[in-house]
Amino acid sequence: MNAAENWSAEVRADVARVREKVARLHAELPRWGLVVWTAGNVSERVRVPGGEDLLVIKPSGVTYDELTADAMVVCDLDGTLVDGDRAPSSDTAAHAYVYRHMPEVGGVVHTHSTYATAWAARGEEIPCALTMMADEFGGPVPVGPFALIGDDSIGRGIVETLTGSRSPAVLMRNHGPFTIGRDATAAVKAAVMVEEVARTLHIARQLGEPDLIADEHVDALYARYQNVYGQH
Repeated sequence: MNAAENWSAEVRADVARVREKVARLHAELPRWGLVVWTAGNVSERVRVPGGEDLLVIKPSGVTYDELTADAMVVCDLDGTLVDGDRAPSSDTAAHAYVYRHMPEVGGVVHTHSTYATAWAARGEEIPCALTMMADEFGGPVPVGPFALIGDDSIGRGIVETLTGSRSPAVLMRNHGPFTIGRDATAAVKAAVMVEEVARTLHIARQLGEPDLIADEHVDALYARYQNVYGQH
């Protein structure tokens, strides 16, 4: 029996909403130049009151032009397909592991964006030398361990690296950036911002060693941006 047949009307409506949202957010990745061909993925948690949460993610190897809401697939937090006609993204196990172990996370994004991935290829964190970085990441963007694709090894590396960190982004060594957020929109924003700071710091290093921001100023900038900036 399809597990979706047992969903309440509320869960069905929420899954439909998240499918639409995740399909729409996938279009942001090529728009910002963060992916090529079928690489990259966005997922969002579906919280199920009194039950086991779900996640919505893109199917594996499908072009961005084909990513409609109906094309999205639904998995449980073990990464098992529970609703959809196609195999889930090859990174589903990593996303699922993050959701299982970081209950505050509602969205996960993975890209191979050029500059952030170049830092990952070097196994080097992006140093905090921009007020934008202090605002968004609360310090440097850390590097996670090398991990093979296909099981939850990448997810373990993400959780180990970002637990206790203010950064919503991690550069998985020799792979690329993964970002997290309270929802998929926040995680996509982090993916856009990590590529921007990776590019800027790469250019800065062609001119000399970047001037790092003092820790106390990073703390002040982060607190202001997270609690005062924008419409609260």
